[in-house]
Amino acid sequence: MDPSGLLAWYPQLRTLHIACVLLSGALFFARGTSVLAGAAWPMRKPVRLTSYAIDSVLLAAALALAAILPVAMFANGWLTAKIVLLFVYIALGTFALKRARTQRAKALCFAGAVAVFLFMISVARAHHPLGVFAGWMG
Repeated sequence: MDPSGLLAWYPQLRTLHIACVLLSGALFFARGTSVLAGAAWPMRKPVRLTSYAIDSVLLAAALALAAILPVAMFANGWLTAKIVLLFVYIALGTFALKRARTQRAKALCFAGAVAVFLFMISVARAHHPLGVFAGWMG
């Protein structure tokens, strides 16, 4: 039972969340590859603010989805895995874009961040903490 009526918004929230995931990932990929190429635009204020805005809407949609879904949806730990991976992705992304001291370290952090991002998508699609590897567990 959904006394608040929020469940009716599930399709729109899910679509918004997925769109923001794709926008956020595409912008990060463009920024990361450009930073590695020596470009200055990825760190300019309008670009950073756009990234923050997309990520804020993404997080708000995720929280709204978590609030309206039945608790049983989260029983196997896939949401917890996504949250842990999100922190790893943010840390790697920060080093990839600005905190790493060498180009090699930036490149390694960028590759790691992209890998974690893609794995988070697989966790979300599989609704399993092992994501793409869930089928390998028998």
